[in-house]
Parts: sequence; C-alpha cells; structure tokens
Amino acid sequence: MFSQLNRKDRGVPQETEVCGNMTGCVALVVCVAALTACIVAAGASELSITTIKQDPYTMSRGSELEGYCIDLISELSKKLGFTYKLHVVKDNRYGVKDSSGNWNGMIGEITRGEADLAVAPLTLTAIREQSVEMTTPFMQTGIGFMLRRDLASEESSFSLLSPFSTDMWVGVLIAFLLTGLCIFLVGRISPTEWAEPDTEEHSFTLLHSFWYITGALTLQGAGPHPKAPSGRLVSAIWWLFAVLLLASYFGNFNSMMQANKHVSIKSFEDLANQDLIDYGTFEAGSTMLFFKNSNNPIYRRIYENMERKKSYVANMEEGIRRAQEGNFAFIGEAVSLDLAVARYCKLYRSQEVIGMRAYAIAAPLGSPLVKNLSIAILQLSESGELTYLRNKWWASSCVGADWAQSSEALHPHDLLGLFLLLGLGLGVGLLLALLELVSRAHNQAKDGKKSCCSVLTSEINQRFCNKGESAEQDGSDKSKA
Repeated sequence: MFSQLNRKDRGVPQETEVCGNMTGCVALVVCVAALTACIVAAGASELSITTIKQDPYTMSRGSELEGYCIDLISELSKKLGFTYKLHVVKDNRYGVKDSSGNWNGMIGEITRGEADLAVAPLTLTAIREQSVEMTTPFMQTGIGFMLRRDLASEESSFSLLSPFSTDMWVGVLIAFLLTGLCIFLVGRISPTEWAEPDTEEHSFTLLHSFWYITGALTLQGAGPHPKAPSGRLVSAIWWLFAVLLLASYFGNFNSMMQANKHVSIKSFEDLANQDLIDYGTFEAGSTMLFFKNSNNPIYRRIYENMERKKSYVANMEEGIRRAQEGNFAFIGEAVSLDLAVARYCKLYRSQEVIGMRAYAIAAPLGSPLVKNLSIAILQLSESGELTYLRNKWWASSCVGADWAQSSEALHPHDLLGLFLLLGLGLGVGLLLALLELVSRAHNQAKDGKKSCCSVLTSEINQRFCNKGESAEQDGSDKSKA
C-alpha cells in the first residue's frame, strides 16, 4: 500500500514499469538465443568428413585429394555454407558390423563420433540405416559382372569371315581386281603373249584373267598359262601371294576356333550354369550379402560357388586384374564396373543389372544436417550437376574402340609385306611387258625404216582398239596400192 502510494507520489505509472520489465526480459532472451546460436554455429562451422580412396570417387593427386566425391562435397558446402576437414578412413573399409555388434570402417567412425559425415560410394542398406542417418541417394546403381570381352562374345553367323578384319577383306578384294587387270594388260601388251593381233585369238581376255587368278586362290590353277616372261612373273607373284594369304587365313581361323571353345556369357544365369570360368566379388561386402541372403536359386548357386572356391577378391584392383587375365568374372556394382570398362577396353560389363541400390551420405543418428543435405542433393540432381560430375569422372578412353570384339582378326598392316610384294610384282610385270612391246616396235621401225613412236602407237592401237577398224584400214591400204 505504501509502495503504491510512493509510486503515485513519484508520478510513475504502473503500466509503464511493467512494460519496461518485459522489454528487459525479451532483450535478455534474445541475447541468450543469439549467443547460443553463435556457439552452435561456431561448433558446427567445420565438419569432420571421412571418405575412402576408390577411383574415381576419391583419388590422390600429390598431397591433395580429387574425384567425384571431392567435387560433391565442394558443391554441397557452397550450397549449405559450411566448412569441412576431410580425412581418409583409417582401416580403409566401408563399414561392416562384427559379431559383437560394433561397426568398423566409415560407419564405425560415424557411430563413435569421430566424423560428422561419411561421403563415399556408401551403399544404402537396411542394417546401416539402423545405426546411422542416410541422405537422399546421390547415385543409383546395381549389381553386374565384368569379364574379358571375348568371353562375352556371341557366336557369329559369319565366323568364316572372322579371321580377317573388314579392312583386310577390302584389301584382298582390291588386290584381286588389280591382279586380274594386270594379267589382262600384260597379255595384251606383251608380243610373246600375243604376237599377231590381226590373226591370233587373244587367250587372256578380262574374264579369263579373273578366272585364272581365282583358280590360283583355290590352289587348282586354270589354263592356259602365260607364255611371256612378264605374264609368268605376275602369275608367280600372285601364286605366292595366294599361298601365304591362305596359310595366314587358315592359321588364324584355327586359333580362333580353339579360343572360342567357351560358353557365351551374357547374364547371371549363364554365369551360374557354366564351370569354365570362376567368378567372385568383395568378401563380406554388400554384394556378397545380396547373394547370400537371396532366395533366388540362381543367386544362391552363385554364392555357394564363390563360397566353395573362395574366389573372393580383396579390392577393386585385384578384380580388374583377374578379369583381364581371363577365365574370371568379377561381380560388383555396375557404376564401378563401368569405370573399369571405360579404362580397359578389353573388358565388358554385362547388360543385366540386378539388386538395384544407391549411394548416399551417412551422418550420426538424429543429425540435423541430413534434411538440408538431402534437399541440396536433389537440387544438384535437378540442375544436372550430378550428371555433369558423372560424365566428368567416367569419361571413356575406349570411344570408337569396337575393334576389341574382333581384336584377334588379322588387319592389313599384319600382312603389309605380302601386299607390297604383290604390288611390286604387278609393277615389274607391266614394265617387262612394255619393254617387250617397245623392243618389238624398235625392230619393226628399223626394218621398215619408220619412226619408232609411230610403230609403237600402231601396235598399241592394234592391241586395244577394235580389230574391225584395223582390218578395214588394211583393206583400204591394199585398194590404194
């Protein structure tokens, strides 16, 4: 009562004092909240991120790291405004729970609080989702297998053509046409082969020339045979070319038939139904667990075969090496196999992909970062940034390398010496035939006291022009006489 009277005596309204007290409280609350936010922001300003070295996700470049995941972390930090400190997982493992329920690898670092995030090709699985938080996937993949390309080739209906490449067959056809034309020209030009064009019948017409060299290809021969040295030289060179060409063809054909005594493997069912080649995957990895826990009889058979033969690999490099050596199919996640196929052109990845799965970022349970990271990943996907990163780090060095499917076929450069020998023989044969004709023209010009050039021109006209024209010209000369 006295206090109220004293307030009235001092002339201070009661409502004004209450408002002043409330304003002070609000200001105090705001300051405390701001201070707390600053502390939280300061504590979360630098995130500890764990990753694992695997091409092309994380790779060493000197003292720094580069790769798909490194670029992904950089883009996420720009969108969400955080800084980070990156380190490679100590035991070089993704994360598997042992018999005592403890996690190793990157998942273990997350659960123990040693890292805030795990950014790597970390497969999103149910058992991992129980121990850590996983974001929206940043990459979709599945399980496929990889083997040497010739082990996956299908039997061709044109296997008779397989010993030679397409370029080689084109080269043989061109050599055949040029040789037939050369035999025809030599037969026409050489006086020994065709001494009297007006009265003699020419043996080597264009059709007979091609028939003659066709007989040589079948090692049978077809008469009549050339009489002139130039024609015999061309024939001998062609016979030598044909014998060596056929030897190369049948030798390579036999080796390819021996190499193709395998089952064409195009699917997991083909893989499970054969015993010619082994197959395996990472031991105790998510791929192995997929086959182990599957109810599909084909997949169960694959797991039992791997378990019986212990055909597991320790890392990706070992799987690639064994696949390149042949008689081994490496089973793994398709996106990783695509990278190996892009770098090693002799390898082939199966078109069949099973057990679709995804890669995601891991964080501790209840982490407030997961929601914002998921939104940022979706934004990167919608803007095409994730596609750009995929194309950047999965660029293939095997573009246009379809030759790998027929890598055992002979190419023109393999028999370059043989083609050069044939070309040289054809050139020398034509030159000898021309020299024979020039010698005949020179003798006729000397006997008839005419110009050598005019006699040579007359000879060429008689051999390559119409006989009727020459006969008509002779008749007119006789009438004039």
